[in-house]
Amino acid sequence: MQANVSILVLTLNEEQNLPACLDSVKWSDDIVVLDSFSTDQTTEIARAAGGRVIQRKFDNWAAHQNWAMEHIEFKHPWVFYLDADERMPEELRQEIVAIATDAGERRVAFYCGRKNYFMGQWLKHSFRTEAIMRFFQPDKIRFERLVNPTPVLRGTHGHLQSQLLHYNFSKGLTEWIAKHNQYAQWEAMEGMKILRGETGPSPSLFSPDKASRRKALKTLSFHLPFRPLLRFLYMYVLRLGFLDGRAGLVYCRLISMYEYMIVLKMEELKRREENARI
Repeated sequence: MQANVSILVLTLNEEQNLPACLDSVKWSDDIVVLDSFSTDQTTEIARAAGGRVIQRKFDNWAAHQNWAMEHIEFKHPWVFYLDADERMPEELRQEIVAIATDAGERRVAFYCGRKNYFMGQWLKHSFRTEAIMRFFQPDKIRFERLVNPTPVLRGTHGHLQSQLLHYNFSKGLTEWIAKHNQYAQWEAMEGMKILRGETGPSPSLFSPDKASRRKALKTLSFHLPFRPLLRFLYMYVLRLGFLDGRAGLVYCRLISMYEYMIVLKMEELKRREENARI
């Protein structure tokens, strides 16, 4: 079966993660690495593996991904996007290649789940993320939000049965905390837009579309008190994160800390706006 699927990998100083990532998609004859001007060996590793390297300065997730959809000429009409700390197992490869070679396929994009690893184990319960849009026809998709982008499609979508493998802590806690400090800033900015009513009406929590439900839940969360505690209880108790043992407890506490960072940054933005009006 011809592997007529292009691969898009976003990178910034990923010499540690990239070799294993590229090895998992070496079956593709069109691997594109969109690099944000790495200062390590990332681009050399990508080219040595046969990848095309395109460089663009990173500004935010939606803008970066939309630029890729609009400016990169992929060899194939179907593209699978993954981060450098992710791996594609064989069963996922088989599934997406079968879709790409199906002349009768009318859906234009597919959500994909992830198995997330921390402290040497799969966090089956506490890090059970919602499926995210990863397999699509680039001319049929665009993204919204500064971080954790929401897809906007021209067409219908489906859901893949297989999952990516995600090693989110592969560079250690220091890198994870630094990265989520920036994510918290972007989330706070998005939260302020919602509180100011700049994002328009929120989609329904009961929408048939997962992306719409996720956006609605995110919107609701910015109005809730005790967000860090509620997030911890949701993940550790309701989603059975305690079954993941110590790794689950540590991870749930880290996410609670991340939520608190968002709350603090939103308060800081509010004070700045109030001071600017004085």
